[in-house]
Order: sequence, then C-alpha cells, then structure tokens
Amino acid sequence: MLQGFYKVRYQVNDAVGRSVMYARAGRMLGGNSAFAHYGTFEERDGEVISEITSHRHNHDPNYQSLLGADIATINVRGQAQGDVYRFEGGSRQMPGAVFKSVMTPIDDAIVPVVGAVGEGGIANGLYSIHMGLLDGVEGGLTGVMLLNDGRILGGDAFFYYLGTYTSADGRWKGEVLNQEHTPAVGENPIFGGHEVGIGFSGTCNAEGAEMEATALAGKRSLRLKAVLKLMRRA
Repeated sequence: MLQGFYKVRYQVNDAVGRSVMYARAGRMLGGNSAFAHYGTFEERDGEVISEITSHRHNHDPNYQSLLGADIATINVRGQAQGDVYRFEGGSRQMPGAVFKSVMTPIDDAIVPVVGAVGEGGIANGLYSIHMGLLDGVEGGLTGVMLLNDGRILGGDAFFYYLGTYTSADGRWKGEVLNQEHTPAVGENPIFGGHEVGIGFSGTCNAEGAEMEATALAGKRSLRLKAVLKLMRRA
C-alpha cells in the first residue's frame, strides 16, 4: 500500500528533478525548492493511478519547470517494487513528453504532542517555506512543509525536514531536523553535509506563518527568518 514519506527522483525526457512527497489515504502532498506538488491517487489491481498538480511557489528564474509551465498536471501509473514505487506517464502541458519517477521511502517516525494545536492555531496543510539567514550571512533554503496536528514533514530537491510543533492563539513554535536525502554539499555549502537542528517560534494566521529560528549546522550557530504560505489544505 502506498503510504508514508518519500524522496522522489523524476524525469521528463532527459531533464531530471527531485522532490519529497507524502502519500496517505488517497492524497499526495509534497514539492521542492520551487514547486508544490499535490494530487490524488488510487490503487487498483496492484497498480497506482495518480494525478498530480505542480504549482510554482518560488519565482526565481534559476528554477525552471521541467514541464514548461508554472502550473502543470501530470497523470501517471505505477507499481511497487519492494518498498520503492516506479511511475510513468505524461502531461497535457507538454504533449509527447515522457514523465518517469521513482519514490523511495524515508523513515518519518516522529510523534507529536497530544493536543498540539489549539484554538487559533496554524491550519493543517501544505505550505511553501522561504528561509533566509540573518546577521549578514548569505544563504537560505526554499521548499515545502506539510503541517498536520503537530507533525512536520517537508523538504526540497536535496533535504528533508522532520519535526514537531505546538500552536494556539495565532502563535506557533517547534523543532525541525533538516537532513539530506541527496548529497547537497556543492549545492548548499552551509547546510549541505550536515544534520541541521532548528528551533523556532513565530506567528500564524489563515494564510500562512512567519518564524524566527536558530539553526545548528555543524559547529555553526545561525539565525534565520522564514515565511510560510499555505498552498493546499490537508
């Protein structure tokens, strides 16, 4: 049964991309540094049939869509090979192109606090997250975060996030561990090669959230600020 947290390697003809994805109860939510991915799936006679929308959240021109559109829909079919799922299909935004993907599981065993979200707390859903370093240090991360009743899953093309939070009355706080699922030293010299622990607190509303945080990357302690925007309710 397709369920859990995965790293994804996908390909459109010869172009390659990566992301993270969470699958549960017929829904898929995930993304990477520039695109949120969300959709549905069903399992029929040993085959998984899925429709996924790719929706840009980062307008940096250095991040190009493999399908040539800021919003695109992908229709795929696939099967399990052990714990790994392999899919193939296409997109009406790029007729004739062949889309392939491989989903490999990530251990997401993390338990949130009971009753973590109270009245006025942050909504469950898929968020884009844009993180920038403070104190004149250059660098940061963009990606997606799935928030669900005190549990955090997320990531981008190279990293994945696991964590917990509590939230009520328009505020939230928590902890996240940022880890590589694909080597990132050449792509992000600050976070690449490290397990980065991040403690944060901030404000939230119906559209998203802000937070200030301290990250420990190797021997470096870094302050950062992040903005989250709700892309899809869960």
